[in-house]
Amino acid sequence: MAKTASSRAAQDAGHRSGATGTEAERSPFARLTELLAPYQPALPLINLSVGEPQHALPDFVGPVLAQHIGEFGRYPAAKGIAPFREAAASWLGRRFKLPRPIDPESEILVLNGSREGLFLAALAAARYVGPRAGTPAILLPNPFYPAYGAGARAAGCEPIYLETTAATGFLPDLDALDEATLARSVAIYLASPANPQGSVASPAYFAKLKTLADRYGFMVLADECYSEIYTREAPGSMLEAAGPDFVNVVAFQSLSKRSNLAGLRVGFVAGDRKFLNLFHELRNVAAPQVAMPLQHVAVAAYCDETHVEENRRLYRQKFDLAGQILGNRYGYRRPAGGFCLWLDVSRHGGDETATVSLYRDGGVRVVPGSYLARRQPDGSNPGAGYIRLALVQDADATAEALHRLVRILDEQLGQ
Repeated sequence: MAKTASSRAAQDAGHRSGATGTEAERSPFARLTELLAPYQPALPLINLSVGEPQHALPDFVGPVLAQHIGEFGRYPAAKGIAPFREAAASWLGRRFKLPRPIDPESEILVLNGSREGLFLAALAAARYVGPRAGTPAILLPNPFYPAYGAGARAAGCEPIYLETTAATGFLPDLDALDEATLARSVAIYLASPANPQGSVASPAYFAKLKTLADRYGFMVLADECYSEIYTREAPGSMLEAAGPDFVNVVAFQSLSKRSNLAGLRVGFVAGDRKFLNLFHELRNVAAPQVAMPLQHVAVAAYCDETHVEENRRLYRQKFDLAGQILGNRYGYRRPAGGFCLWLDVSRHGGDETATVSLYRDGGVRVVPGSYLARRQPDGSNPGAGYIRLALVQDADATAEALHRLVRILDEQLGQ
């Protein structure tokens, strides 16, 4: 029975395996939609594929918007209103052990969510760093957030994918980088907590990366949008290791995960003032400003921790459920940060086969790990054999999805 189900799903999905040519440039979610298009779920759908928080909005959102509704009629400054920059800088100082306080006037910029900033930062880094010793390159963790790769390509840089596997602690192996690669690097993207694995960089890791950035003159683009989702120790920031002037380091934050405000599209970037001056010039002509009423909501969000603590409690509850239901199956480990599960289904038909079966037979929508990564020079894909689940639904739906997952993987696809 298990062999039949596994073979059938493998046949259904096999022609879509791997990521070559055009596929390597496409959204993993567009590819997922195509993979699942031939099927109808046998059970009511539980969507764990998209990392869109489903917890309640903070209570202050509506009143703050109402108070500032008239400001929708004005063009905002590209750098952000002073109250926003001050609130974000103050939050950074309370949350992290910075070498000195961030200057809200010159070391912080508002963003339309972190994705916009992460994309444009590659273009700014290529201009800021200047000529390299060889073809300019941007280093990316692999798997990675799609905006990194899009930014590298738009900047005219070669994307170099640094595999992040269990063997590397699910972070790029900095010791494996050779002199020639470092010498032509424009920037490196670092996600901590990582998406999808939830790994968190240590202070020593941040310090080593800062040393490399200063020695070879490249930018560290630190994606820290999951920093407030954790169930044990609070993750640190690359800014903590950036030195008194934050040279060669900028960190990106967003309210999407921290405050369940994915639709607000407000975040910020903070750090190296010289880089941010150039980045501001680029954004001023290439990116839309952030509406002032939305920035006022963000001010309220960064001044309140109660809703963030409640958010963490809800995620902690769901990770407790995952531990109880999954046990040690599929290489499950409680991640250090973020809200995703990175499950090894290589013994259960592989990532595409498992994804199809979970959707078709269980109504559970997940993402194949290979869609979130790119092939390494040796042809391997570090995401292959894994599936990503975002624990964004409520506790009851999460528990139901995990029970369905165990039933289908163990009973239908078990090996």
